[in-house]
Amino acid sequence: MTQRAIPAVFMRGGSSKGVFFHARDLPTDRSALDPILLSVIGSPDPYGRQLDGMGGGISSLSKAVIIGPPTRPDCDVDYSFAQVAVDRPVVDWAGNCGNLSSAVGPFAVDEGLVAAADGEALVRIHQVNTAKVIHARFPVAGGKAVVTGDFAIAGVAGTGARIRLDFLDPGGAGTGQLLPTGNARDHLDVPGVGPVAVSMVDAANPIVFVAAGNLGLAGSEMPDAIEARPDIMAALDWIRRQAAVAMGMAAQPEEAALSVPKVALLAAPAAYRTLDGQTVGADAQDIAVRMISMERAHRAVPLTGAMCLGVAARLPGTVAHALARHGGGDEVRVANPSGVLSVGAVVEGGEARSALVFRTARRLMQGEVLIP
Repeated sequence: MTQRAIPAVFMRGGSSKGVFFHARDLPTDRSALDPILLSVIGSPDPYGRQLDGMGGGISSLSKAVIIGPPTRPDCDVDYSFAQVAVDRPVVDWAGNCGNLSSAVGPFAVDEGLVAAADGEALVRIHQVNTAKVIHARFPVAGGKAVVTGDFAIAGVAGTGARIRLDFLDPGGAGTGQLLPTGNARDHLDVPGVGPVAVSMVDAANPIVFVAAGNLGLAGSEMPDAIEARPDIMAALDWIRRQAAVAMGMAAQPEEAALSVPKVALLAAPAAYRTLDGQTVGADAQDIAVRMISMERAHRAVPLTGAMCLGVAARLPGTVAHALARHGGGDEVRVANPSGVLSVGAVVEGGEARSALVFRTARRLMQGEVLIP
């Protein structure tokens, strides 16, 4: 049997990697599209390694992006994001990937979808999953996105050209409301734990926040240590599913999507060691987070999750606001297993006006992917 070849580009965006496609090269019908993406990424894989595809065995490396002409007059491209489960035949279209959002602008310029003069380019992105707009600004030279630079981000070795991402009006990206339940804080009666205070916030992506201490954790644990606790993982999954119902994202807990809402364990600033062995002091952070994505403990922090946390930390009454250090200004320094990520969050009158973050991106391979 011969294989089918589909034009594609393999790119890193922030601390994620994914396969990028032109919309013109893929079917629009999800019943035809999902099997293609599963085959490209290598899912489902009961061994969890995705050796027969482009995925990397964890949620941050099991992703696909589709770029097409804009369907909004105020944007330059449409961007759809697919989160592909590693161990099951599921393609989740419910949310966005903030990290891969950083690669959309460079892809659009390099592929000739958006013309850009040398200097700083602005690509206006319509994020289809969330119906939100992202402005990407990055350097261009010779008609192509610049890759090299001196900007470093936690979780990625080396440096690259800085990409600025402005998420406009990020509130209600998944549910239509910044506080989907109408409350800054709710309580869930978690089996085996008891009543637990949570904050359900929807900015860039819907997240349910819980204090790590309420589940018997310090909040500085490494991902493997969290995953090694089946009781904790079960409690977090229960919280995620109940929150999906409370936020109006699922009718029943068993119908909750895998990708959103994500669950974030929060703690007040405290010294800890990162995955690469560096020590981060309490004074270098404003809040600590360990985030669960696709039923796995994330090795860094999903970018949209960090932006939602930045917004939540500015909302009085939330779990995040109670634990965060408030030093003034719009910057929130988010400590995660890979280091510290700074996000900008502007909250006025109880509304999220914008969220800002800086990333790097790089085209890793281009050509065609093959599927049976």
